[in-house]
Amino acid sequence: MIDLYTWSTPNGRKVSVMLEECGLPYTVYTVHIGQGEQFKPEFVAINPNSKIPAIVDPQGPDGQPISMMESGAILIYLADKVGQFLPVSGRQRYDALQWLMFQMAGVGPMFGQVHHFLRAAPEPVPYAITRYTTETRRLYGVLNQHLAHQEWLTAGYTIADMAVYPWVARHEWHQVNLADFPHVARWYQQMGARPAVQRGMAVPSA
Repeated sequence: MIDLYTWSTPNGRKVSVMLEECGLPYTVYTVHIGQGEQFKPEFVAINPNSKIPAIVDPQGPDGQPISMMESGAILIYLADKVGQFLPVSGRQRYDALQWLMFQMAGVGPMFGQVHHFLRAAPEPVPYAITRYTTETRRLYGVLNQHLAHQEWLTAGYTIADMAVYPWVARHEWHQVNLADFPHVARWYQQMGARPAVQRGMAVPSA
C-alpha cells in the first residue's frame, strides 16, 4: 500500500490521477499547505524540500521502503513500477519524457506564477501579471499546435498527459478561454472523461 502525501493542487493531483490509472492501492495523507503542515518534522523526513506531493512505497525497487519527492520523478517511478503509461525504451519514451519536462519546466512554474499574481498577491503587480499571463498563453499555444496533429501529447496516453491536465483544469484561473485553443479543449474534454482522471482529481476528498 503506497502512502500518498498530498493537497488539492495540480502537482498533487498529477500523482493521484496516476495512482488511479495504474490501479495501485494507496492511502491518502493530507498535508494542508495553507496551514504550514509541509514544514512539520515528520513530513520533512519524507520530503526535505517541504513540498507536496510525496510518496512512500514500502515495496521499493530493492524490496525495501522508498520515499519519493518531486511530482515528475514520482510519475516516472510509478510508471516504471507498473510498466504502464511510459514506454520502457526508445523514441517514444524520450518523447513522453520531453513533454513531461515541458510541464515541469514551463507549464507548472508559469501557470503557478499566474495563480499567484492574479489570486494571491497582496496588491496588483502589472508587470508580473503581463509577463506571466503572456507566457501562459504562449504555452497554451504550444500545446494547441502540438495537439492539432495527435490525440495525446505523445503517440499514446502517458504520464505527460496526466502531468499537464491538472494545470489546464485551472484555465479559468489563468483567464484563458479554451475556445481560443480548440485542440487543447478537445484534449481536455477527452482527459476529463476518463474515470480514473475524475477519481484522481477528487483527491484529497477534503
